[in-house]
Amino acid sequence: MTLRAELQERILIADGAMGTILYSHGVDRSFEELNLTHPEQIQNVHEAYINAGANVIQTNTYGANYIKLARYGLEEQVKKINQKAVQIAKKASDQRVHVLGNIGGIHGAQTILESDEEIKRSFREQLYCLLLEGVDGLILETYYNMDELKTVLQIAREETDLPIITNVSMHEPGVLENGTPLAEALKQLEDLGADVVGVNCRLGPSQMVTSLESVPLLDKAYLAAYPNASIPAYRDGVLFYENEPNYFTACARDLREQGVRLIGGCCGTTPEHIQALAVGVEGLSPVIEKTVIKEERIELISSKGHTEETLTEKAKKRHTIIVELDAPKHLDITEYINGAKALKEAGIDAITLADNSLATPRISNIAIATILQQHGIKPLVHLTCRDRNLIGLQSHLMGLHTLGINEILAITGDPTKIGDFPGATSVFDVNSFKLIELIKKGNKGISFSGNSLREKTTFNVAAAFNPNVANVEKAVNRLEKKITSGADYILTQPVYSKEKIIELKRATAHIETPIFIGIMPLTSTKNAEFLHHEVPGIKLTDEVRVRMKAAEGDRAQSTAESIAISKELIETALENFNGIYLITPFMRYDICVELVKFIHSKTGVGAVEQKVAALKT
Repeated sequence: MTLRAELQERILIADGAMGTILYSHGVDRSFEELNLTHPEQIQNVHEAYINAGANVIQTNTYGANYIKLARYGLEEQVKKINQKAVQIAKKASDQRVHVLGNIGGIHGAQTILESDEEIKRSFREQLYCLLLEGVDGLILETYYNMDELKTVLQIAREETDLPIITNVSMHEPGVLENGTPLAEALKQLEDLGADVVGVNCRLGPSQMVTSLESVPLLDKAYLAAYPNASIPAYRDGVLFYENEPNYFTACARDLREQGVRLIGGCCGTTPEHIQALAVGVEGLSPVIEKTVIKEERIELISSKGHTEETLTEKAKKRHTIIVELDAPKHLDITEYINGAKALKEAGIDAITLADNSLATPRISNIAIATILQQHGIKPLVHLTCRDRNLIGLQSHLMGLHTLGINEILAITGDPTKIGDFPGATSVFDVNSFKLIELIKKGNKGISFSGNSLREKTTFNVAAAFNPNVANVEKAVNRLEKKITSGADYILTQPVYSKEKIIELKRATAHIETPIFIGIMPLTSTKNAEFLHHEVPGIKLTDEVRVRMKAAEGDRAQSTAESIAISKELIETALENFNGIYLITPFMRYDICVELVKFIHSKTGVGAVEQKVAALKT
């Protein structure tokens, strides 16, 4: 009897976790590689699940695609690994159970560098390998990204009439990470041709039952659930699951009450859990009617207190000045506040604060930003991917919003090995592209996990750009991707060439997003040589280096020459861009104050206008 026919008549039991068992046996590498190196071990797991009562098993191919296998240097083994996996599963089945070809999701919480086209190619390659080897159906599981799942489902449905099971994964019960309610997501999958739609991974049985309470029985597709064993515990560097397998007996009945017809297990589950599921639904027929609990929709409220003009809006209308004044490395902020006040009086539009630049700890920029606000100064805070995991990033953004700080520069961050603590760990759960996307989710009232924030954030997001490269056009392509991700305006690395500024204008003529040209005054020839030779992303012209060298040993002359160079660059920048981004060197805010006044003199803003602008900031 076919899988579709059996599901029409009764509840089927699927298998449980493969990785959990292999990991418990000491396997700590690619589980899929074992299809080639230890096929008997994989067959034993399949047989254990069949003997426990599974009617459906899946091939050991969850991560057997080009992209994931490349992490182990196995990308050229895609065909062999998938073929062997089907052969092993079929041998274990001996025509007793249905064998599904497993294709796992690629997008997840971690950063994915591959393009959508690369993901599609990787999926097709694995799909063809499984279909050619003769599976009874397909299971697409652990897809956090709904767009990815819909894309691969459409591809699979075009290639085969075999049954397809599609399982989404949720960070929060009842809602996908893009904010789509589970019921709506499963209906979309049914409409795209999935035979079975459901949920797997991340959540335990209780949370899955709760999630499915809002999901009605569907017209054409059946429901599936593959819960984790429990919430995992962590001890001595190892994740483990503690609940008793017998707990799954009652859970199976609860899932059946929600209309689920295919019940299996995910992380932490073993043959004992699957046996408990089989016992739980033994003798029970599928439900054909259910009462749906309507999900309460939380109305998003408008953000309060965020009505002032953004830096993006300002830069689209007039010349706008941002000055970077980084928080101190010590606890005495007296000089810092004096500098900030001086810059405000000069007529800046915002002060921007780095997030532990060069991996060197400073006073938290969120703390300094709050103090700046108290002095009527608009802060633009940098947010790096280096220092915080996804939990910390979400919490930090919620804190910024609560404090009324809505200008953010999203950056990847300097590597820790160059800073004060070279042994510190870099996080990098996401890169700057993904961080921008996640920040913009908040502007829709959605958290990273898809849950409602109950209020929309109003973040105006800047992205960094390095024009100091040989191929500016290629760099601009990368910049365009940041804009696509949601960047509202751009801050460049310091530029020391008028020709580079003009070249950048030509290369970005088609881009409407405001660009702030970075200008960082030099303090000495030593400073110039250090920046040129040792700091990534910064290059000085020979002319600038020679001019600074000529002032060597004379502090006043070095300052004067630095200001002269900066003014020349600023004049060129003002002719081509509205945004100027001054980077204060070594707390020499006096230099930036003079440059701010110079900018106003060039743009026609007089003393009175400067005062008014300062008061409004």
